[in-house]
Amino acid sequence: MRYRDLVVWQKAMDLVVEIYHLCQSFPAAERYGLVSQMQRAAVSIPSNIAEGHARKSSGAFVNHLSIAAGSLAELETQIMLAERLGFCNENTSLSLLTSTDEIGRMLTGLKNSLTNS
Repeated sequence: MRYRDLVVWQKAMDLVVEIYHLCQSFPAAERYGLVSQMQRAAVSIPSNIAEGHARKSSGAFVNHLSIAAGSLAELETQIMLAERLGFCNENTSLSLLTSTDEIGRMLTGLKNSLTNS
């Protein structure tokens, strides 16, 4: 199985696209602030899933999934901050957080399956 076949990687890639689209509407002054942080955190999630999978070691894969989970938590915080700052509305924030919750559960399930095998 390739990392591109992992549903969690596919959903993380979709989340990156959503974050990039959201950030296009942020004020220009945030280009090197919140926009940069959100985009980096979002990109880190599928990137770490792919890198961990490519290592061909379950220990390394679990480690990279943990890094992806950390980036996911960082992104969740930034989404909530963007809403508080008025850069996105509550519906957008809730939709994104629903996606992050699902990805988080999938990362946990994948980590558990690798740890228990």
